[in-house]
Amino acid sequence: MSFDSDTSSQGGDHRSFLQITRDRLLFEMLRSTRKNSKSTWKVLIMDKFTVKIMSYACKMADITEEGVSLVEDLYKRRQPLPSLDAIYFIQPTKENIVMFLSDMSGRSPLYKKAYVFFSSPVHKELVAQIKKDSSVLPRIGALSEMNLEYFAIDSQGFTTDHERALEELFSENAEGSHKYNACLNTMATRISTVFASLREFPRVHYRVAKTIDASTMTTLRDLVPTKLAAGVWNCLAKYKMTIPEFPQTETCELLIVDRSIDQIAPIIHEWTYDAMCHDLLCMDGNKYVHEVPSKNGSATEKKEVLLEDHDPVWLELRHAHIADASERLHDKMTHFVSKNKAAQLHQARNGGELSTRDLQKMVQALPQYSDQIDKLSLHVEIAGKLNNIIREQCLRDVGQLEQDLVFGDAGTKEVINFLRTQLGVSRENKLRLLMIYAALNPEKFESDKGAKLMQLAGLSDDDMIAVNNMRCLCGPDTKKSTGGGFTLKFDVHKKHAHRKERTGEESAWALSRFYPVLEELIEKLSKGELPKDEYNCMNDPSPSAHGLPTTSSLRTSPAHSMRSRRTGGTWARPRGSDDGYSSDSVLKHASSDFKKLGQRIFVFVIGGATRSELRVAHKLSSKLKREVILGSSSLDDPPQFITKLKLMSVDELTLDDLQI
Repeated sequence: MSFDSDTSSQGGDHRSFLQITRDRLLFEMLRSTRKNSKSTWKVLIMDKFTVKIMSYACKMADITEEGVSLVEDLYKRRQPLPSLDAIYFIQPTKENIVMFLSDMSGRSPLYKKAYVFFSSPVHKELVAQIKKDSSVLPRIGALSEMNLEYFAIDSQGFTTDHERALEELFSENAEGSHKYNACLNTMATRISTVFASLREFPRVHYRVAKTIDASTMTTLRDLVPTKLAAGVWNCLAKYKMTIPEFPQTETCELLIVDRSIDQIAPIIHEWTYDAMCHDLLCMDGNKYVHEVPSKNGSATEKKEVLLEDHDPVWLELRHAHIADASERLHDKMTHFVSKNKAAQLHQARNGGELSTRDLQKMVQALPQYSDQIDKLSLHVEIAGKLNNIIREQCLRDVGQLEQDLVFGDAGTKEVINFLRTQLGVSRENKLRLLMIYAALNPEKFESDKGAKLMQLAGLSDDDMIAVNNMRCLCGPDTKKSTGGGFTLKFDVHKKHAHRKERTGEESAWALSRFYPVLEELIEKLSKGELPKDEYNCMNDPSPSAHGLPTTSSLRTSPAHSMRSRRTGGTWARPRGSDDGYSSDSVLKHASSDFKKLGQRIFVFVIGGATRSELRVAHKLSSKLKREVILGSSSLDDPPQFITKLKLMSVDELTLDDLQI
């Protein structure tokens, strides 16, 4: 038995980020155990964290295909299977090592042989502990560091599972807390395993700490991006020495920022299909529950579906504006009926429009159409629900004012008027509106004006905590901050308080003016134009290592007129141009040859990324001809982000106490 760092090379690999993650787990880990194993079937044992790593990247059918007959929890009582070999995919913790040794030591081990794969680098002391047990040593077939400790939440996105990063790194209690360093160290390790998996060595750019003036001391909260960049850099330095064929020169770009670069993005209503589903439908992750006709046709039953990449309709529509998605679904259903003889016959008999329920019943006897109509009818139902919620909650009016505030077309007068007249708007939406207003105008909340606005909106005490904490994300007068708030001294000059219109990208749809700040930062990073006073680089790139795209790939379309504000009662009609998300475009982009892409760009957001930022990663990959991968401590929808803000400064509050 030898202790190896993982040895297979991904150098020059042009598969997508998610595909490489999946292949490493299935082939590099599971399939590699076949060589020296006499056992055809194996048991796969994981801890709670590695189970989530595996479930994000692979399906159960994939695991079974690699010879795994049983998946077990490391911490649950398990039946002895002495004739089978076991594969352990676990974090390298003391507790996990103790459990492993308990399984495999003594005269009667649970399994015949053990192949152990650690999700991140393991300490020498733990290896020594394993080697001490003479009964276990001969039963180990492999002891290897996989260096894969992140959740691949999307084909171009990952999280490090730090749901409480805002609280642990930026709250007032973060100063001197042991959680501060523990959170940063774990986050750095997990980010680094992304580069170990992809065999990439990045230029590490990070947002520098900003202080109000020379007399103001830089705090630990100011230094979060700097410290994380240093932690990632240290991990990568070790990889260069320990992982065979790990690049020794820079192969890609990494930008580390924190949530304060754009405090509006997590709160504002985003009008794409994906974002609205997660914002408005109370989904559990990617799970959506809907009612379908039962097999006997007499009643309905609840069915759980996953809105993920394996669904072609979802893949096509997820980044489309909700109005565009609704129109496309209507066109798809109409096309299905026009091409399907059974549907035409049914329509003729009933002498009218064909309902979704009619179509579902009709195709139960037509297996070849069943999957297609199931997916279509699912999304027709979801889009219908979303449009109803938009109407019932007056979200177009809310969205219009939100975007007018961001682009400087509205101010205090319009907010007051809205709160007085729009009585049908929910408390949550009023809260989100005031959070945006506070982020853009923190000085307005220094007097009793802020309290009066919140009173006018009918907000609760814990809502006020969220507003206070939101405005502090902008920056900076620590002496005047309202009680219960925390302070971050980033972005002192509030350069992003009022966003500029983006020329050359005029939208066909109303309420599409907003864009995340991250979009501009990624474009500047790609061109090598990040402001040097705001962003430092751990490794100053040499000209030969720059690898920037040619000027032809950076050209944008000619400037168009600014997008006009549309306040009418109907969505603007779409233009006929390809927006990159039609069926043909999706298939074209999905099957694109990665060899044609330039160096990858990685962006990591400390404190939670948004679905609009994930959409930007997909959009800019096509535009810049470089795969853009977004990482974050978590992926937050607006209700989740609001809850996290409330938890930042109030110890006595629990999740059960908060209203969202």
